[in-house]
Amino acid sequence: MRTERETATNTDPAGGWSLVVPLKPLARAKSRLGRAAGEDARPRLALAFAQDTVAAALDCARVRDVVVVTDDPVAAAALAELGARIVPDAPGAGLNAALAHGARSARALRPAAPVAALNADLPALRTGELARVLEFASAFPSAFLRDAAGIGTTFLSAAAGAEFRPAFGGPSGSRHLASGVVEIPLSGVDSVRRDVDTGEDLRAALALGVGPRTARIAAAAARAGDR
Repeated sequence: MRTERETATNTDPAGGWSLVVPLKPLARAKSRLGRAAGEDARPRLALAFAQDTVAAALDCARVRDVVVVTDDPVAAAALAELGARIVPDAPGAGLNAALAHGARSARALRPAAPVAALNADLPALRTGELARVLEFASAFPSAFLRDAAGIGTTFLSAAAGAEFRPAFGGPSGSRHLASGVVEIPLSGVDSVRRDVDTGEDLRAALALGVGPRTARIAAAAARAGDR
């Protein structure tokens, strides 16, 4: 498993984006999905969402590396296998502290690279749509993308040398905008906006077309619910 202390082998100080993906311990992740998908399926869906998100991100030509901040050993092993670098949530002080910690870890290895936070629950993520978001964000010191509901945030960037100031949680779109972060106005990037917290969100993601891991677990959960 690649860890925070792994020696960097990259000789290009920029070489693409570093993405920081935060993930709660699976036992506590996606609590609102339990009623719709079943408690047995809920942690497995949370992991599948993260796997499909990370796999799509790593397939994006503009992405050099993905740092996953998590203390969950099962998730850490599964995501490291995909090629993510795992950073323990050393602050243990919530989402924004975890994101800031992950960004510091990314910048310690590649200080000239731009960094961005990306939600772990984007199972329909398309590499081409992510590339468009990253291309837009590259023109600004900091940029953000609202979630599908228009309230939260699924993506927040900081160029090299720019301060990374995550304010995720609740109406984070308004907070990011008020702090001077540029809002990304792109249309046609639905997969980067489509986070999944509820059964309705999951149905919307499935309609967009999710990655293979989410599709498999969601199908099994649906069959179990029909029994």
